[in-house]
Amino acid sequence: MAKKKRLRRRPEHDEGTYVCDACGEEIVVPLDISAGESQEYVEDCPVCCRPNVIHVEFDEQGEPRVWAEAE
Repeated sequence: MAKKKRLRRRPEHDEGTYVCDACGEEIVVPLDISAGESQEYVEDCPVCCRPNVIHVEFDEQGEPRVWAEAE
């Protein structure tokens, strides 16, 4: 039986950014690897207040990929 690798949060990846689908602003969000390798949640843009679906994925090395789309 193969061991499952544990992802570790690297200090330089405590934050990620996405571009708001509505207003185009770059938004900084906190990242939490303990919430899972693949995450999805809705967050209102702090600039224009429109909702965005935020997607966060961590690869095998713990590198994050963050993007958003309109809700």
